[in-house]
Amino acid sequence: MTRFAALAVTLGLSATTLVGCGSKSKPPDTPSSTAPDSSLAANSAVPVAPSTTSASTAGTAVTVATAASAASTTSASTSATSNAPTTSANSVAGVGAPLPTGAGKGALKGKTVVYLINGALGDKGFYDSGEAGLKQMERTFGVKTRTLEANFDAAKYQALVDAAFEQGDVIFAISYGFEDALKAAAKAHPDKPVINIDFDLKDSDKHVASIDFIEEQSAYLAGVTAALATEDTSIPGMNDKRIIGVVGGDNDPVTNSFLFAFENGAKFIDGGLTVERKYLGGAWDDQAKGKQAAEQLYDSGADIVFQVAAAAGLGVLQAANDRNLYAIGVDSNQNDLFPGHVLASDVKNVGGSMLSLARTIDDGAFTPGKVWAFGIAEGGVDLVTVGSKQVLPKRILDTVADLRSQIAAGAVLVQRFTP
Repeated sequence: MTRFAALAVTLGLSATTLVGCGSKSKPPDTPSSTAPDSSLAANSAVPVAPSTTSASTAGTAVTVATAASAASTTSASTSATSNAPTTSANSVAGVGAPLPTGAGKGALKGKTVVYLINGALGDKGFYDSGEAGLKQMERTFGVKTRTLEANFDAAKYQALVDAAFEQGDVIFAISYGFEDALKAAAKAHPDKPVINIDFDLKDSDKHVASIDFIEEQSAYLAGVTAALATEDTSIPGMNDKRIIGVVGGDNDPVTNSFLFAFENGAKFIDGGLTVERKYLGGAWDDQAKGKQAAEQLYDSGADIVFQVAAAAGLGVLQAANDRNLYAIGVDSNQNDLFPGHVLASDVKNVGGSMLSLARTIDDGAFTPGKVWAFGIAEGGVDLVTVGSKQVLPKRILDTVADLRSQIAAGAVLVQRFTP
């Protein structure tokens, strides 16, 4: 019996429930299973295989009564029901061949690749990961690169979209706020590969391809980790209030995908756990506001706060350090920004995904309009616990690692968020 299976039994899952399965269609962008990319632990921008599988089958949802909720009210037990990951008797959800990682046939050599972002570099996470991938493209494919930053200023969006298509042969864009402008420009320049990063742009004209991360998988692991840690009072600073928190940059679908899965993961461990949310109203670059939100959560009794707030989230990590409490980082490995106070980081390998798509262009195999899905198995997302000062006990690390392996293999299926 694996550690996760043993945990499930401890929490009240029968062996039959754990492995029972039926049939239920996965969302169209759920990927095939491929070998995980261990480079994420070091926060490397190394490409792995994105999936293009359009559909598959999965197990039915299982009913969970956690140890905490089973002895509680019926409503608490019902609350825990939807938080369990689905398990399948078919341990592998699909098959897929990884993309090669080096230079291809040379179609990109000498071209200019533009990285167009709605925000700004310097967040030590999401945007910086893409920049690392861009710089790796220079070395791998012999391209020239340009980064255009809007700094969350909507007045700059149209001008920067125009500049990107004037200067670039290939455009990678994080297009929050200028989605329609990007689609229009791509339609006007059908000869230029255009890739939207972080969500499916849903371009009906099929000019813009999309990189869609399955962030629910890693966020679920973050929730499991937080719940196991907050209930372990042997960890210095943990209290007995059963409260954890989340700071989100804005109330939008991608942020809520993280928060939805984080809460589900936490409540799979303890259905009576309280997960408090704070949104920053789009202040993605305001570290002071992020710090203030985290402090409010700590004041309410939380001992762990998950930050999903880009550069503003650095304020969350600072608050954890100042209060001698804990945070979970996002997008890049932030564990050593405040050693001993960042328990783990929910990594999104933006740079690696960009490199994988660059390889398809270099090989002449790029398909405009296609949606490429990156989950744990594809190396697109992961939960990283490596750091210079380890706080989590081995039993928690082992349990989370076992669950991670089962998600990567397709044996455990994490529910995706639907806006």
